[in-house]
Amino acid sequence: MRTASFQLAVRKNMMAALDNMKFREWQLALPLGLAFVALFLAPFVMLIGVSFYNDDQLAHPGVAQWIKFYGDPFHYKVIADTLLLGVKTVAATVFVGYPLALAFIDLPARVQKVLIFVIVMPLLLSVVVRTFAWIVLLGREGVINSLLLRFGIISEPLRLLQTELGLVIAMTQIEMPLMLLPLISVMSKIDPNLRDASAALGASRWRTLFKVIVPLSMPGLVAGCLLVFASSTTAFISQSIIGGVRLIYLPLLIWQQSLVVFNWPFASVASLALLVSVLSVITALSYLGRRASGAIHG
Repeated sequence: MRTASFQLAVRKNMMAALDNMKFREWQLALPLGLAFVALFLAPFVMLIGVSFYNDDQLAHPGVAQWIKFYGDPFHYKVIADTLLLGVKTVAATVFVGYPLALAFIDLPARVQKVLIFVIVMPLLLSVVVRTFAWIVLLGREGVINSLLLRFGIISEPLRLLQTELGLVIAMTQIEMPLMLLPLISVMSKIDPNLRDASAALGASRWRTLFKVIVPLSMPGLVAGCLLVFASSTTAFISQSIIGGVRLIYLPLLIWQQSLVVFNWPFASVASLALLVSVLSVITALSYLGRRASGAIHG
């Protein structure tokens, strides 16, 4: 009886200790939760509230700005162009970044440390600096046109600035660290013996790549695609400086309506359209990534 009573007392003390620990964890998470409410949730609610005004003086509530935005086919084209820019940037970064990640995992550890520094270093620079550097590279007398003219590949300078091609080229380099870091993190954990085993079973390098390496690196690839898409579709500085006013994307439209026209309700509607459209694509990509991972591991 004494032993049973002692065990019951010990169990009660352990349960009390666990409850106390959970309470302390809740207390530790409270400042972060309050910061989240103050910095994100409250402005988001205000943004929704401002969108339901008919005038820029915020004096007459209504849905006129919503009707104005979604009643114009031009805005649907702007949304589609913004999302398409993100898709093209993701495709370009995957095309360039995946071979680089494959080469990275086969290099010696010392060289890998140097390359990690090279990959991270652009993130330490302002995006404005990197964007203006691409203006020098993409100009009519820039480095790219000069090299192409010198080697006789083109007869006259190409127009790369204020074009979607030039913007995608610049965005690919600017967003490349966001693709490489998740890929390298996942691919570095792949057991090298798996490739040797695949080769020993008679698989070619291409078959090993698509049947072993790509499936195992899928989580890093999906994470990189999500980061690049979210960043490229909202990259106002790069879009406005390299793309110019000829290429209209949602971030530029929001800036014009909020800081040039001062039509805050309309800018709020455009901001919510950008948020919903980008989150919809990200949700779809996440779902497809989970389905792909489930099919691979299943």
